[in-house]
Amino acid sequence: MNLYLLRHGQAGERGDARYPDDSQRPLTPEGRRKMRRIAAGMRALDLEFDAFLSSPYLRARQTAEIAAAACHATDKLQLADELAPDGDARRLIGLLQAKHAAAENVLLVGHEPYLGHLIGVLLVGKAGLPVGLKKGGLCMLSVEALAYGPCAALEWLLTPRQLVKLGG
Repeated sequence: MNLYLLRHGQAGERGDARYPDDSQRPLTPEGRRKMRRIAAGMRALDLEFDAFLSSPYLRARQTAEIAAAACHATDKLQLADELAPDGDARRLIGLLQAKHAAAENVLLVGHEPYLGHLIGVLLVGKAGLPVGLKKGGLCMLSVEALAYGPCAALEWLLTPRQLVKLGG
C-alpha cells in the first residue's frame, strides 16, 4: 500500500472571531487558489487513489475536495474522525486495515502536528521524528504490511512550491 499524506491548505487565522469553533475555519481564497495549483501538480504526477480519507474539519475537507476533483475521484472521498487534529493514529491504522486493506493508493488529508507524528510512527515507531508538512505539502510512504509502528519507507516529501511547479 502507498499512503499519501496531504496537509490542508492555508486557512483562516486561529482565534479569528468569525470562527469560534476551530473545526469550522475554512480555506482562505488564496488557500483555495494555491490548493488548485497543488492539485494540478498531483495530477501531473499521474497520482491515482483508491480512497481519499479526510479530517472532518472544514479546511481539510475543502482541501480533500479540491484534490479529489482534480483526480476525478470525488466519489471516493470519505471523512474520518481519526484524521482530526486530536485523532487517534491507532484507530486510523485500524480503519485502514479494516476498510482499505486491498487499496493500493490511499490519500490522507489532515493537520500538523498530527500527520508529522503519524509519519514518525510509521517510519521509526514513535512520534517525535522532526518531519513536518507545510500547508499543502504531500508525503508518500510505501508500506509492506500496515501496522502501528515501523512499517513504512519514505518515498518522497514534496513542498507546496514543488507541487505547484510540477503543475505548470
